[in-house]
Amino acid sequence: MTSPTASTIVGTPTPNLPTGGGKEPISRRSSSSNNSHVEPHFGAAEVVRDIIIGLSDGLTVPFALAAGLSSLNNTHLVVTAGFAEIVAGSISMGLGGFLAGRTEIDHYNSERAREVREVETVPEREEEEIYEIFEPYGVTKTSLQPMMYMLKQDKERWVDFMMKFELALEKPDISRSYIAALTIGVSYFIGGLVPLFPYIFMSSTTEALYVSMAVTIAALFIFGYVKSRILGVPAFMGAIQMAVIGACAAGAAFGIARAIPNTQ
Repeated sequence: MTSPTASTIVGTPTPNLPTGGGKEPISRRSSSSNNSHVEPHFGAAEVVRDIIIGLSDGLTVPFALAAGLSSLNNTHLVVTAGFAEIVAGSISMGLGGFLAGRTEIDHYNSERAREVREVETVPEREEEEIYEIFEPYGVTKTSLQPMMYMLKQDKERWVDFMMKFELALEKPDISRSYIAALTIGVSYFIGGLVPLFPYIFMSSTTEALYVSMAVTIAALFIFGYVKSRILGVPAFMGAIQMAVIGACAAGAAFGIARAIPNTQ
């Protein structure tokens, strides 16, 4: 993606180079390239990623907990403990998503402040770094002179350029941390309810366990299949992998829960 952008900047005559302050001219320029499709696609990818994180943990962790507690032969205990775990897990996962988003914003602001200082104090070094960015693509310093002239006229644009092409950092959306928290938390809660439903409507923990295993593994299989299709990887193998991971987690928890009373 860097190479076409570089060619566009270098190959365009000086009068047509981006002018003015801020990032608006750059946005208009990039609308004619693949960058015009990056933002909506990237935003959707982030939401899908959050759903994957929430659902995968929501299906696996409460499933393993319910399977382990089923050895105690008390469906009420399984439902109570499982629901408590779902609520706590949803809050914890949501807060984790929020903090991750805030950390990304803080990291971007910190790196941008450093770039601002470097552009103001050591512009020669920053200029040399721009040459180093384009050197692997065969772009000479002479060809870059018009672009360098335009960047030097607007330090904000210069900093924006360094953030994107030197550090590969896009400005985070402030609302992303809130969206991530809500998406991950709700996805975890929805996924966690799946393995608990059999224990709500059945009195036998053994029967509920078998139904819970079948329903949850089926949900994991479907979720893994859909996730793999979205990510563009082999769907069937992704579905099998997700189902096997969930089954192993449940089996380990169930085995540990059954082994503990025997050691007393």
